[in-house]
Amino acid sequence: MSGKYEDLKVWQKAFQLTLLVYKETQCFPRHEMYGLTNQLRRAAVSIPSNIAEGKGKTSDRDFAVFLCHSRASLHELETQSLIAEQLGYWQGTAAAAVKSLTAKTGKMLNGLISAMRPDRAERKPLKAVG
Repeated sequence: MSGKYEDLKVWQKAFQLTLLVYKETQCFPRHEMYGLTNQLRRAAVSIPSNIAEGKGKTSDRDFAVFLCHSRASLHELETQSLIAEQLGYWQGTAAAAVKSLTAKTGKMLNGLISAMRPDRAERKPLKAVG
């Protein structure tokens, strides 16, 4: 695993998403500071953090596991963003910006995860149990 995690386009996009989430949650109601605001920020931070941690692992397989953790955090962020939007905390351009950057980050993550999978032709088919 050579190269710096900062050079990965997906890490850069996830980092931008994290900064955007922090910026856009500053106007959330004070009573959400330890609720939805905290959850959104933690999920957002987890995405580039897991990419960076995975990049530091010694095998592609380990890296792929951390990319999957990043993707799970991205799904968590998407869900929490929908909640924030439904509650009226995010509206208009803020909601659109977060959705757009989340979608772009997700596509990049999925692409990298797919690229790291062994060729499907080399895999043995799974047998049905039962």
